[in-house]
Amino acid sequence: MEKNQIVELEITDLSYEAMGVAHYEGLTIFVNNALPGEVVKAKILKVKKKFAFAKIEEIIKESPDRITVKLNQWVQTGLASLAHIKYSSQLDFKRNQVVNLLHKAGMDDIKVNATLPSPEETGYRNKAQVPVREVKGQLEIGFFRRHSHDLVPMTNFFTTDPEIDRVLVATRDILRKYHVPAYDELHHKGEVRYLEVRRSRATGEIMVILVCLHKDFENLANVAREISEIDGVTSVILNHNPKKTNVILGNHDYVLAGEDHITDKIGDVKFNISPKSFFQINSLQTPRLYNLAIEMADLNKDDVVIDAYSGIGTIGLTVAKHVKAVRGMETIKDAVRDANNNAKLNGIHNAKYVTGKAEEVMPRWANEGLKTDVIFVDPPRKGLTLEFIDAAVATKPKKIVYISCNPATQVRDLELFKENGYNFSEITPVDMFPQTPHVESVTVLERR
Repeated sequence: MEKNQIVELEITDLSYEAMGVAHYEGLTIFVNNALPGEVVKAKILKVKKKFAFAKIEEIIKESPDRITVKLNQWVQTGLASLAHIKYSSQLDFKRNQVVNLLHKAGMDDIKVNATLPSPEETGYRNKAQVPVREVKGQLEIGFFRRHSHDLVPMTNFFTTDPEIDRVLVATRDILRKYHVPAYDELHHKGEVRYLEVRRSRATGEIMVILVCLHKDFENLANVAREISEIDGVTSVILNHNPKKTNVILGNHDYVLAGEDHITDKIGDVKFNISPKSFFQINSLQTPRLYNLAIEMADLNKDDVVIDAYSGIGTIGLTVAKHVKAVRGMETIKDAVRDANNNAKLNGIHNAKYVTGKAEEVMPRWANEGLKTDVIFVDPPRKGLTLEFIDAAVATKPKKIVYISCNPATQVRDLELFKENGYNFSEITPVDMFPQTPHVESVTVLERR
């Protein structure tokens, strides 16, 4: 097989990245935007030893799950790589991801529930981070084409709250008005690298963050003033990122106008969100996710709960009213400060947060005589460390509630918990990111 060769393929499956999977003369071929059941003519883009990548040239037989996408950029950039698939089929795809991972781990006896659908299929994101680049001599916002740093200019980001799209475009126009140079990645020069906009569904407050190469630039005061005058904007921040890096945010934030935070809610609990605060992206689905976890945990009023990887306290403060006490830990000092301030903001007196690694803090608490009934974990995509799992098991909680944003690492960790005396019988996928391949999942482990 050679690059640019045209082949006819029958698509038999979807990869975890939602690429169509076909087989041709012993080679596995991943076809962008193709769906199971389709027959396509495809152009080979890249050939490796055991697999190849291709793109559709013509669809000979179309899947009934396919829907027409008005703006194909959403699919091309990976911003919404499932946008061409019916939503009910997206939910099945996400459930199948979990089923397949459990099957590979030899855990076919675990019940995988139907994926909990999102209340909104589009426009659900409360935060956008979009690159700013020069395209054809003009500053543009958009998204990078998949597997590249070629910017596709956009004004409609599909999965993002339309109010955020409105503010992104208005801010772009202000930057153009004052001839602010976009970041030049190749030569590491220019000014504005990214725009980040966060919006609270509860209050309507909007924060605009300019991620810049320098702390100051010509006309910054005018730019900040005009952004602050956009309807709904209550906070304008400059984030300074001087490094040659793919990491979006730098270490230092400077308030240019308004407040240093916005306030949002999960259920009836308020949260002050600062520029670097982690806050769940899907505002309407988040309380459903947390309520599902609480329901599955079957908490009682005498339980002492550990909120590990606590961030700004979103899970622990939501759980607090159901239990005797919540104790949380987080390695980021600012997040711990925010978590304790959010407890005060809501008049919650049975939740306390400290700075430190869970695998170090939990054994110390155990030695001090703290009884642990339930541990809630919601780790980053890389999952839990072996040290954390050992520390969690050593504190002998009755239950461990595992919320995951990456079922692959979750299943790996669940195998380790099973080896250490904890069982689980069911798992529920949750769709926090419609139109994308990402899936969250929730399960409860109980001590044997």
